[in-house]
Amino acid sequence: MLSMNTYPKEYIDECRSKINQQLSAYKNLVEAGSNNEQLNTAFEVFELHFFNHMVLALDHYFCHRSRTIEKKDGNPLNEVRMLCNSIMEHENKLTVEKSIKYKPEKSVLKIEIGDEIKLTVKDFELLSKAFLDEMESKFLG
Repeated sequence: MLSMNTYPKEYIDECRSKINQQLSAYKNLVEAGSNNEQLNTAFEVFELHFFNHMVLALDHYFCHRSRTIEKKDGNPLNEVRMLCNSIMEHENKLTVEKSIKYKPEKSVLKIEIGDEIKLTVKDFELLSKAFLDEMESKFLG
């Protein structure tokens, strides 16, 4: 498939809605089990796996986005790309992408190169919002 230079607003809104539905379902599940210590412990472990994989889903909605339009300046689109590659290929350790000018202090999550990727619900909320806002900014057609 050729790279995408634009996405319709309706598509971006649908993706945002799907992400928000997953966040809401997760929060409802955690709240329902909040009085059970054993469930709380299980949710803490599950959260890290779930949100690492939610980053993969977020990226996949826009996997054909043009890298030329995305740019390589360390923006949230680059951060998600790096996180996905690191999760899939480097056992959840953030690795550098030579073509991306990544600076942890300017990133959404402030993860250092070499750190283990362990996303929480709050991390994913911040990242997905920044990512989708950046998609609208650069790719809205």
